[in-house]
Amino acid sequence: MLRVGVLGVQGDFEKHMLALRRAGLAAKDVVEVRLVEHLNKVDRLILPGGESTTVGLLLERYGLGHAIVERAEAGMPVWGTCMGMILMAREVAGRPNQYRLGLLDVTVERNAFGAQVHSFEAPVSVEGFDQRLTGVFIRSPVVSQMGPGVKALAKLEGKIVAVRQGSLVGTSFHPELTDDTRLHEWFLKL
Repeated sequence: MLRVGVLGVQGDFEKHMLALRRAGLAAKDVVEVRLVEHLNKVDRLILPGGESTTVGLLLERYGLGHAIVERAEAGMPVWGTCMGMILMAREVAGRPNQYRLGLLDVTVERNAFGAQVHSFEAPVSVEGFDQRLTGVFIRSPVVSQMGPGVKALAKLEGKIVAVRQGSLVGTSFHPELTDDTRLHEWFLKL
């Protein structure tokens, strides 16, 4: 039985939990992850959007960041959306002290499309999907550099907004804020 965790320390985790249920998971198989004990009960993990500095401090304080890295390195699929992708990055441009898990071999630029007031929706062509998805971009990062094992899955305005490295996925946008569950369904099959 597949159990999916959503990091629930801050951010839009509840929307991801609802999207997973809409994608076909039973409520009991969607787990809010706040502690290492919760992480130990899941088969894959979503790191949602939120505020990366705050979440980084909480992950460090509760030892959850280290546990996530261990599980990801052991092969657990992890998907980071927006802030989640920032946390997963090896490097954050211009922020050498930014807390990060270092899982994805990428460099990201925070707020690449502008501040909160510049938030927008746009159709995004994602590799492997026949039809475009609606991308909701809120202070979204972009990938400015990728290591050799990373593949770009989507670009917008020439900027990389979705990547995959094995069982690790990062998206700049928020698919959980739409009614389209195709990315969540894809992640469940990863």
